[in-house]
Amino acid sequence: MLADLSKGMVAGPAGATSARLGAPAALVLDTNIVLDWLVFDDPDVVGVRGAITSGRMCWVASPTMRDELESVLARGSLLAWRPDPGRIWSTWHRWATMVAPRAMPPVHQLRCTDPDDQKFVELALQVGASALLSRDRALLRLAGRARDRGLAIMTSAAWASTHAS
Repeated sequence: MLADLSKGMVAGPAGATSARLGAPAALVLDTNIVLDWLVFDDPDVVGVRGAITSGRMCWVASPTMRDELESVLARGSLLAWRPDPGRIWSTWHRWATMVAPRAMPPVHQLRCTDPDDQKFVELALQVGASALLSRDRALLRLAGRARDRGLAIMTSAAWASTHAS
């Protein structure tokens, strides 16, 4: 099921919808952050994982983001870490709120120097996400301009240090 956050409704982890004002703030996770959580068990994502699984934050993703994760996993470069596809996809389906991306007018866009990362920026702006979490330098370079639009672009460690509860 795809949620339409732009119309004020959010599909929560259990599939129920709630008014946007009462819904948890949205987070967009780039593929490396998803891998840090679901493959590497990186300690830097413990706070993010806890915020999502407790319902304090809503992880928002798109079908193209899912496709990118699937492609990365299929390459085989992660085999040394023994990724568990069952765990990865069950966690994705349980916690990621899928949103159909919309084209944004160029005047509202922030341009990432890496075209492959543009989808994360556009979705974060589309849904009014509070943060886009990434380790990618091209995305992190947009942090200043994104802040002017109400979007924090930062690492998961930086996010956790500002959202410790």
